[in-house]
Amino acid sequence: MKFIHAADIHLDSPLHGLSAYPDAPAAQLRNASREAFSQLVERAIDEGVAFLVIAGDLYDGDWRDHNTGIFFSKEMGRLQRAGIPVFLLFGNHDAESEMTRKLTLPDNVKTFSARKPEVHRLDGLKVALHGQSFRDKAVTDNLALGYPAPVPGYYNIGVLHTALEGSAAHANYAPCSRAELHARGYDYWALGHVHEFQHWAEASHIVFPGNLQGRQIRETGRRGAVLVTVEDGQTAVERLYLDVLRWESVEVDASACVSMGDVARLVGQQLHALLAVDAQVPRAVRVTLRGRTPAHGALFGKAHELRAEVLGQIAAIGNERLWLEKVKLATEPVAERADIGARRDAIADLQEILDEASSDPEFLQKLRTELQPFFAKVPADVKEEVPLLAMAREGDFGRLLQQVSPALLASLMDGEK
Repeated sequence: MKFIHAADIHLDSPLHGLSAYPDAPAAQLRNASREAFSQLVERAIDEGVAFLVIAGDLYDGDWRDHNTGIFFSKEMGRLQRAGIPVFLLFGNHDAESEMTRKLTLPDNVKTFSARKPEVHRLDGLKVALHGQSFRDKAVTDNLALGYPAPVPGYYNIGVLHTALEGSAAHANYAPCSRAELHARGYDYWALGHVHEFQHWAEASHIVFPGNLQGRQIRETGRRGAVLVTVEDGQTAVERLYLDVLRWESVEVDASACVSMGDVARLVGQQLHALLAVDAQVPRAVRVTLRGRTPAHGALFGKAHELRAEVLGQIAAIGNERLWLEKVKLATEPVAERADIGARRDAIADLQEILDEASSDPEFLQKLRTELQPFFAKVPADVKEEVPLLAMAREGDFGRLLQQVSPALLASLMDGEK
C-alpha cells in the first residue's frame, strides 16, 4: 500500500524576492505553486497511490480569488478519475480562507472536522486516518491529546497541523511533543506547518514533508512531498522533489581571490556546479561572499559592479536556468589593523583618526544629529538586508565606524599596489 503525504501548499501564494529585478521569471513566479501541485497530482497517478493526505495550509490565508479553488477542484477531478481519494486537513492559513468555508469540493475529497477529531476509514485497505482541522487561525491548544485510540488491526495515520515542540521558525500552533504523538499508538503521523522536511522513525513514523514549493530565499533547497510505502508491516518514507523553481543560497569563500575578476570566476564555478543536481529545475540564487581576502578592498563599495559580474557569469551559464536574487558581501580584509598601525604614513594616521572617532562621544553625537534624519527615511524593509543602514537607523555610529574602517583602509592600501 502506498500513499502520498503533502502539506503547506499555499496555493497561488506569490513568490517573494525576485519580482523587483528586470530579469525575473515573472510567469514562473506567478504559476510556481500551481505547477508544483499539478506535478504532485501527476506523481500520485503515476505511482498508483491508494490515497493522498494534505496536512494543512492548502490555501494561503484570506485569499478571495475563487480561481484558486477552481484550479484545486480541477486537479482533484484528475485524482477522482484515477480512483484516488484525498484526505484534507485545514491548517491555520486555511482557517482564514473564504474558499475553505464556501467552496464545494469534489466527492473524492474528504475533510476533517474542526469541531473535534474525526476518523476516516478505508476498510478495504484497513487504514484509519485521524485528524482535526483548525477552526481559527491561532489554535494554541494541544489537539493531539484529543485524538482517539488507534483502530485495532488497521494502519493508523494521525493527520495534524502543528509546530511540534515549538519550532522556532513557525508560530506555536497546536503545540505537542513527539512523546505525546508516540503515546497515541499510531503507525504514522502526517504533519504540516513546519516548512522543512523532518522524519523521526521511532515508535511511530513522524513526518513533516516540508512545503511543496519554496516561496522565498529562507526556503532554500529541494522541496516537495513524501511517498510512503507500507509492506509486511514495515513503513518506508521516500522524499518526492516536486518544486518547479528552487531557491538556493550559495556561500563562496573568497579567501584565495585577489581581484573582482577572481571572485566572479569562482562564483561562476560554484553556480555551474549547482546545476549538477536537478538541472531541469530553474534556480533563484543568493550569493554570499565570505572569507578574509586580498580582494576585500576591491569589492567594498562596489555592489553594482559586483552584481554585474555575477550576472555576467549567469548569462554565460544560461540565465534561462539561473536568476540572481542578491549578492551579499561579508568578506574581511587580509591586513590586520596592527599591520597598518606599524606603517608611518598617511594610512596609519587615518587608522588612528578612525579609531579615535569611533569612541569620541562628541563626534558620534554630531554624526547622529546630522545624519539620523536621512537614515530615518530609509524604508524599514531595507534594514535587514543592509546591516550598515540598520546600524545608522539605530544611531549606532560607533559600531558603524568600526565596521567601515577596515574596509576603507584595505581599499586604500590596495590602491597603492
